[in-house]
Amino acid sequence: MGALDSIREFSLLAWMRERRQSRKLILLIVFIALLLDNMLLTVVVPIIPSYLYAIDEEASSSTTDSIGVGSSMAPATAPSFPSSSAFQTIVSLYDNSTYQTGAGINLLSTTPRPLAPSPAPGSPMTTAVATAGNRTGNTTGQDCPLQGGKQLLNENVKVGLLFASKATVQLLTNPFIGPLTNRIGYQIPMFAGFCIMFLSTIMFAFSKSYTLLFLARSLQGVGSSCSSVAGMGMLASVYTDDEERGNAIGVALGGLAMGVLLGPPFGSVMYDFVGKTAPFLILAVLAVLDGALQLFVLQPSKVEPESQQGTPLLTLMKDPYILIAAGSICFANMGIAMLEPALPIWMMETMCPAKWQLGVAFIPASISYLIGTHIFGIMAHKMGRWLCSLIGMLLVGLSIVCVPLAKDIYGLILPNFGVGFAIGMVDSSMMPIMGYLVDLRHVSVYGSVYAIADVAFCMGFALGPSAGGAIAKSIGFPALMTMIGIVDILFAPLCFFLRSPPAREEKMAILSMESNCSMKTRSYTMQDSSYQMGDEFETESDE
Repeated sequence: MGALDSIREFSLLAWMRERRQSRKLILLIVFIALLLDNMLLTVVVPIIPSYLYAIDEEASSSTTDSIGVGSSMAPATAPSFPSSSAFQTIVSLYDNSTYQTGAGINLLSTTPRPLAPSPAPGSPMTTAVATAGNRTGNTTGQDCPLQGGKQLLNENVKVGLLFASKATVQLLTNPFIGPLTNRIGYQIPMFAGFCIMFLSTIMFAFSKSYTLLFLARSLQGVGSSCSSVAGMGMLASVYTDDEERGNAIGVALGGLAMGVLLGPPFGSVMYDFVGKTAPFLILAVLAVLDGALQLFVLQPSKVEPESQQGTPLLTLMKDPYILIAAGSICFANMGIAMLEPALPIWMMETMCPAKWQLGVAFIPASISYLIGTHIFGIMAHKMGRWLCSLIGMLLVGLSIVCVPLAKDIYGLILPNFGVGFAIGMVDSSMMPIMGYLVDLRHVSVYGSVYAIADVAFCMGFALGPSAGGAIAKSIGFPALMTMIGIVDILFAPLCFFLRSPPAREEKMAILSMESNCSMKTRSYTMQDSSYQMGDEFETESDE
């Protein structure tokens, strides 16, 4: 029996060891981490604007009620009506009564009067009717706030700053996470990202003030920095062939796309029918499962530094080719970043949609991003990643400009689809080219370069919501979309310089020496769950 138990134990250890060495399992972990991180990123998009507006309305109502109670008013049974000039008569389409609104108490006249002809869409009468319907109990589930124009424009700035806080903190954290992964490896930062994201999710679930929501969003930025930088660096170090790396990163970006796809509709439906807390608690449970998988596969207690010292972060940031690739990521994603806080508010202001439609409007962009990353993760290597990114930037610009032309939620389908598909083209091209540029021009250590890529991504999502909210308030949503669209179109030709970037002279010498050497140092294949490196065979140990 003892010998049989030893054999079983040895077999179990061998199976666990085999699983830990599987590149596909590492890819799955990165995929799930990006999926959950971006679900948390986007699940708040349809929730926060409506939730903050409800908080402000509740506070405003409480203030109005306290003023009314403290003032001297005539009894409700014998109201005195102010002069007719102080009131606006509203004909309700929901019942056959006349409402009087003004600075005083809203009074309902029981005298029936015939319905007026249907007013033209967008006319003052239409706005008044929609306002009355919401004030007296809107049975259609539409989200048409009272005095929407001015109050919703004020919400633009608050929502934009809250959304931008995550990307801003992530932007500040990335320069530290990149070099850290070179010293201690990718496993510990990856697991730390899970822990921080779990804490942020719980805070979102139970926060009921703008300050706590802002803190939860900022904390998420630290966790996202750990997960994205460590995850992309891990994939680049495991998949060293350029084509394989592009395919793997395309799959990982599919997790990001699925998170962006599922987040808004999941959040809006759960918020509308269950409440604010439920979607975040579900995400917290999924995060725990992801953490258990990381514990089993990555063994985050081990410190596994890189075998060679990577190129300093500042040196990489001075490389013009890396800056062009980072700029493409930044400006392409800035378009969707500006849409996230501004589009729901613009829809509430112009389309009077139901709450669940605020998140559903992003589904075309999410689906097309998933399609774009999947297709061009493979095709970009064949057609030229520079060309794929150039076309994507042009398509982003044209699609963004077309968004304000929509008159209803159905008119948003085509431009939003174009935005997501084009951003998928850019991301699936530029993320692999970041690793390729490091291999070609610097030391093949990837933590710092993917920190730069994540910084570019975060700059888009930091500047987009924060500046976009203020710009939308001052010049309007259509002008904002036109502005960012033109920026993307003007930046697109710079991608031509990535067509054939030159290698550094010292790197060319190293490549020449390697070509004359019998052993090829960083190419390997998976055989029996072990790494084969050239003519030698190296097996990982569990130490």
